[in-house]
Amino acid sequence: MQDQCHDPVILNLWHPVGALAEAPRGRPVESVLMGGRVSYVVEGEGAVRVWRGGPGEAAAAPLPALAAYGYVWTSYGTPPPALFPIPEYDEPDRRCFNAVTMGVNVSAPRAIENFLDMGHFPYVHTDILGAEPHTEVKDYDVEVSGERDEVLATRCRFFQPMAAAASHGGAEVNYVYRVPHPFCAVLYKSSAADPARFDVIGLFLQPVGEERVRAHMMLCILDDENDDKAIRAFQQTIFGQDKPILENQIPKRLPLDPRAETPIRADRSAVAYRRWLSAKGVTYGTLPAAR
Repeated sequence: MQDQCHDPVILNLWHPVGALAEAPRGRPVESVLMGGRVSYVVEGEGAVRVWRGGPGEAAAAPLPALAAYGYVWTSYGTPPPALFPIPEYDEPDRRCFNAVTMGVNVSAPRAIENFLDMGHFPYVHTDILGAEPHTEVKDYDVEVSGERDEVLATRCRFFQPMAAAASHGGAEVNYVYRVPHPFCAVLYKSSAADPARFDVIGLFLQPVGEERVRAHMMLCILDDENDDKAIRAFQQTIFGQDKPILENQIPKRLPLDPRAETPIRADRSAVAYRRWLSAKGVTYGTLPAAR
């Protein structure tokens, strides 16, 4: 099977396969996970079932199934009892929904690394998330938490002309990045609606193969000014600008050897992420460091 995964770390994790709200109730939906066909169904009450193969093979090959953060998740192995926590998802005054699902010809680790990179904002997302001459990535803090098993970048700040659909004029935006899963990242950014709180953006990657993903973007926001359609259009514009950059990465898999690519100060979170993947022994979607 093409792109079949033999990486035990990745096999034993939860992976998203589709948005709950976009699945027809009671009707199977077919997808692809790590080179294999999988199908899922969302029942009328919201319960989910997932299995290997096509829609007619449900009884023969059931897989673990979980509904969380607006998506259907599954695993080929023995996943943990629950996903990484995003407590903001349960706050009643937030709107949480899938902003975009987009196929991208790149490895999941490369897509996560791009998500962590503030340095590309002025050049790829010009006059939206960045603009010249405001190109400096200010010093920030990065840690790899053994207790939480995640990469955390804090004190991230960047000037943005239009940070979100609800923004009015440019401002310095505060960011916090979490990587609690090799193929998932969570971004907290200053909310235009409530400066004391953060909007939350989740990037949940479904590895279709080692060099192709379906990228699901979850929004959990405080915006009461724009409708979901306007917010989706804003996020789809951002992701559409990233897509050709990602697809032109060479190599498409993420090199974990520290000598493979030369980092700069702004890449501290990416360096921490690569070291974390290497320490975990992740091989799927990567070019592992030589032993």
